[in-house]
Amino acid sequence: MKRKFWIILAAMLIGNILLSACQIQIGGTAQQPEASPPAGLRSETILGIQGDVTTSSSFSGIPWVRLSYPTCVSSNLSGQVLKDTISSYHKQGMHVLLTYCQTGGDSLFDTNPLNDVAQSGADAVQCGNEQIKQSATTLYVAPDRFARFFDLCQRTIHAVRPDIPIILGAMDPQVVPDDNAKLVNQAHYLDAMQSAMNASVHPGSNWDWHSQILGLIDSWHNGYPNAATNNLYQLFAFWAQQLHVDINSGDLGKHLWVIEGTGCVSDCGIDANNPREVAISHILTLITDVQTAMKYHIPFFYFSGKDFFIGQTSWPLGILDVNGHPKPLRQDLQMGARTLEMSCSSSKIMVADQEQLLAKLYSGCTLPSDYVSILES
Repeated sequence: MKRKFWIILAAMLIGNILLSACQIQIGGTAQQPEASPPAGLRSETILGIQGDVTTSSSFSGIPWVRLSYPTCVSSNLSGQVLKDTISSYHKQGMHVLLTYCQTGGDSLFDTNPLNDVAQSGADAVQCGNEQIKQSATTLYVAPDRFARFFDLCQRTIHAVRPDIPIILGAMDPQVVPDDNAKLVNQAHYLDAMQSAMNASVHPGSNWDWHSQILGLIDSWHNGYPNAATNNLYQLFAFWAQQLHVDINSGDLGKHLWVIEGTGCVSDCGIDANNPREVAISHILTLITDVQTAMKYHIPFFYFSGKDFFIGQTSWPLGILDVNGHPKPLRQDLQMGARTLEMSCSSSKIMVADQEQLLAKLYSGCTLPSDYVSILES
């Protein structure tokens, strides 16, 4: 099922994350320790939001932010500006996931920008983004070339920061069961990449994509029109099977990070001209995605921090409006028109805006049992 929105959107945000402690060079062969989150952090605590490359303001109560290197989207986030931006987030108590997107031609193997990323101070790095997608707006890389790129990216960063996770690109969004064949093709791509790694990048090695951290993108109206709609869970189930991991074991988060989780508006069954339907599907998707990721202890980054425009078209997918102001829970209504009393560890908190809702969900607060009826009323 083609979703025009995501083809357009991929061009704008090709980029954001790096995470996957994997391959260490020993005697010319690639050996891989078990993937793990940054020191002192557990997979279930890696919960974040897509950041705005033009600012370094924090999202209150949200522990991680995802940023994109200029190979992903036009910005000045390189060199000292990148270091200062990441340092600013660190001072605010946030961790940073930095996405480095693949480039074309010989520049794919240019170590200068990779060294810049390595020295940036990021807490996790994503090497590549939607590398399998073949479209006019994304940069497909053949698996043998991507194997060489990923190896170079990972080695360059680990030479400076050997302890941080590196994420192996990103699987572009698919819908179960409509896109089952495309999901299988994604696994076949990884198999081909593995073969190239062991045959030509590190001849005779035993590199295995199953011990890496895969980046995952999901863009569906999970939770709407009812709880049975949960494409994110279906994607978890597919990749758990491919990775030979019990989905209920809590170990899937060692091999899978959701680098972009969000709802959809166009070409996915949502009436984009009905503000009420867009608003309800948006907020229920946010809740369902976070609950699903946290249930299975999988790192999760919500997209987007802010609403945005592509041309004259508005995409109201953020937790803040285009000016960075808080959005009500039901973004088609006034602030406070809908509120949710959440139960937290020491008290109950009344939540009226989306940023606060996301932060409280991340911190483990629970929703009232009738939250769906409150939001839909």
